[in-house]
Amino acid sequence: MKKMNLLGMMACLLFPDLYAQHQIKFDVPNPLAETPAWGGENASVSAGDAVVNPDKHWEHTTLPIGNGSIGANIYGSISAERITFNEKSLWRGGPNTSKGAAYYWNVNKESAHVLKDIRQAFQDGDTQKATELTQNNFNSTVPYGSADEEPSRFGSFTTCGEFRITTGLADTDVTGYSRTLSLDSALVNVDFISDGIRYTRTYFTSYPDNVMVIRFKASEAGRQNLVFSYLPNPVSTGKYIRKQKGEFCYSARLDNNKMEYAVRVKAVTEGGKSWTDGNGAIHVENADEVMFIVSADTDYRMNFDPDFTDPKAYVGVKPLQTTEQWIRQAALYGYDELLDRHYKDYISLFGRTEFELNTSYSSAADLEKLSTPKRLERYRTGAPDYGLETLYYQFGRYLLISSSRPGNLPANLQGIWHNNVDGPWRVDYHNNINIQMNYWPACPTNLAECELPLIDFIRTQLKPGSVTAKSYFGARGWTTSISSNIFGFTTPLRDKDMSWNFSPVAGPWLSTHVWNYYDYTRDVDFLSSVGYELIKGSARFAVDYLWHKPDGTYTAAPSTSPEHGPIDEGTTFAHAVIREILLDAIEASKVLGIDEEERQEWEKVLAGIAPYKIGRYGQLMEWSKDIDDPSDEHRHVNHLFGLHPGHTVSPVTTPELAKASRVVLEHRGDGATGWSMGWKLNQWARLHDGNRSYTLYGNLLKNGTNENLWDSHPPFQIDGNFGGTAGVTEMLLQSHMGFIHLLPALPDVWHEGKLTGVRARGNFTVDLYWKDNNLTKAVIRSGSGVPCSLYYKGNKLEFETEAGGVYTVLLSDGKLKLDI
Repeated sequence: MKKMNLLGMMACLLFPDLYAQHQIKFDVPNPLAETPAWGGENASVSAGDAVVNPDKHWEHTTLPIGNGSIGANIYGSISAERITFNEKSLWRGGPNTSKGAAYYWNVNKESAHVLKDIRQAFQDGDTQKATELTQNNFNSTVPYGSADEEPSRFGSFTTCGEFRITTGLADTDVTGYSRTLSLDSALVNVDFISDGIRYTRTYFTSYPDNVMVIRFKASEAGRQNLVFSYLPNPVSTGKYIRKQKGEFCYSARLDNNKMEYAVRVKAVTEGGKSWTDGNGAIHVENADEVMFIVSADTDYRMNFDPDFTDPKAYVGVKPLQTTEQWIRQAALYGYDELLDRHYKDYISLFGRTEFELNTSYSSAADLEKLSTPKRLERYRTGAPDYGLETLYYQFGRYLLISSSRPGNLPANLQGIWHNNVDGPWRVDYHNNINIQMNYWPACPTNLAECELPLIDFIRTQLKPGSVTAKSYFGARGWTTSISSNIFGFTTPLRDKDMSWNFSPVAGPWLSTHVWNYYDYTRDVDFLSSVGYELIKGSARFAVDYLWHKPDGTYTAAPSTSPEHGPIDEGTTFAHAVIREILLDAIEASKVLGIDEEERQEWEKVLAGIAPYKIGRYGQLMEWSKDIDDPSDEHRHVNHLFGLHPGHTVSPVTTPELAKASRVVLEHRGDGATGWSMGWKLNQWARLHDGNRSYTLYGNLLKNGTNENLWDSHPPFQIDGNFGGTAGVTEMLLQSHMGFIHLLPALPDVWHEGKLTGVRARGNFTVDLYWKDNNLTKAVIRSGSGVPCSLYYKGNKLEFETEAGGVYTVLLSDGKLKLDI
């Protein structure tokens, strides 16, 4: 035991944040499942069937780790550790299925000519005809369910398999059990005592080295007697091609599209011995300590300019070579250096932002000792736990860092974590809010680098999306539809239910993120070389898609309010998105000093879009006709897009529309699925109502959060985590209206706190401090040297800045003043 204490002290000295306050804790081990979740009837499931995950423990009590490319869930079982494993590009579907590229790409209906008939039907008051024409012409031939065609073109994100590590220990007579995820270090630790011996396990995934590392130790030498085995994806065909001493490589191809993937594992032992048996399992005998290094890759390559005739347009990596390179280099580093490289990389992102609330609260120290499920149970009774609220906030940042790093695909519906062959909604990229919500916290919480995978993904939509725009709308530019995969899919799906399968402005919504990234970073080179093409293409599409009515107004006909209600001649949601992208395009062209003539067209169209309308209940209308139902508590609040994430509705500039938005939120209520409560939290914050925002944040934690703090739709869907983190930031800092608004929606219960290292538009970094519900100090760091405009409780302060300058602002006699 003295040896373990010394090692623990050394770890704290070398890595002082490894065991800091941000921990998700469990005090009981997970039971070991005899078969993985994909066994038997669960090999392939439709979206509806996948709502109930057959593996409840995976969704509720495992702990996730990831580096944006590979991810894993740690169970922490005793007799045999179980680890589900993912590689984010392991997808079925795409142009390399057996029926080839033409079968994949030639799916857009040539429907643009039907638009005139739809619009004439609206003009004639025949909404039934307009609806039928839209339903029959604005879908495609591609079904969504993986089991609905063979081979499935759309495909699905799929598991990379599971690892089992048998230990020879009994599940009974274990004491002192602890399983923790340290957000401060991105480390999972499992610790317990069995038969008087303390066993410890540590898990992390390294972004700089692109490997997963697992270490098994004990308080006595020679206690590691382990068997490490791999259970591959069951809808793939592969073999162990290399079985050297203490390592293996499994090489396989998915049955659906022949995507090649490789998984390598190497055991590095201190003491004892290791070998690999004929079935590929690694055996460790009487070792003092064991480090397993895991690498995985696929042959997928991201392609911004795919050749539509080439079935291998998204093939270009050799996973056998990449995985060998990564694992060999990692083994040379050794455990301590791998941990050091991982920690320094991770903390450089996570450590930028600190969030504390009511630290003098008397029970805070006691609450930190409780397991996370017990804290949640207590919180659900109404007992305060401000540490849990800050933990959830930082967990969202942890999940984004872990599932979205430069050079990789963006976070999907479950981030990077999945435990089945198929899953909820194909575990895809949903473009009608879900992928967008994933990235709401990126720039505001100082993780702009984590948004780059989203922008790369948008770039993959550009060329295929230009075909979709022309085929369906006769439009220039590009757009995409409700669901996307990693192979450039931009087409509507086969279903005729247009309430969910028709969202023409999905592309423009995505492009608003491109401008948002620029607005936070003020990276003109990015805007010029990458961003503007995406924004301009979306603006062109929006202009061409709009119907220039005989009365001179522009409306989005036909359009929908995603997943809710009828086909309409101009939904509030579609108009709000188009306003946003046109405003972005106008500003982008001004920044770059180009396209003045086209900018004038954008300005003209923008001015002519049908205005927002207030209905008979005082509500912001969702459709062109006043058909809103005040008893409707639907989860989507699409028509408030202009309030959030847009900026064309605000208490500052449009108080009547803001009031009407409040009526909508009152009607919809404070409950919903997890992600929906996350969206409404952001909307209440934009209305500057801190107490109501806090109610939504509390409801999200109480009713939309699993024991491991994963968001629950249900099932697990990661966007609610990101929406919650973004919403808290909006409560405390806003910058979308041309100034930095300090503490715009501070709830009464958060009477004391600090939020440091968050970002505001204009490339400012802001530290906030408050006490007795009043701002005490703000520190502004200017990244680009642009003028700074602050606002707090009716007080404005404007001052010039220099790039790299630091400016302290104090509240004196109720007024903001620079501390010079």
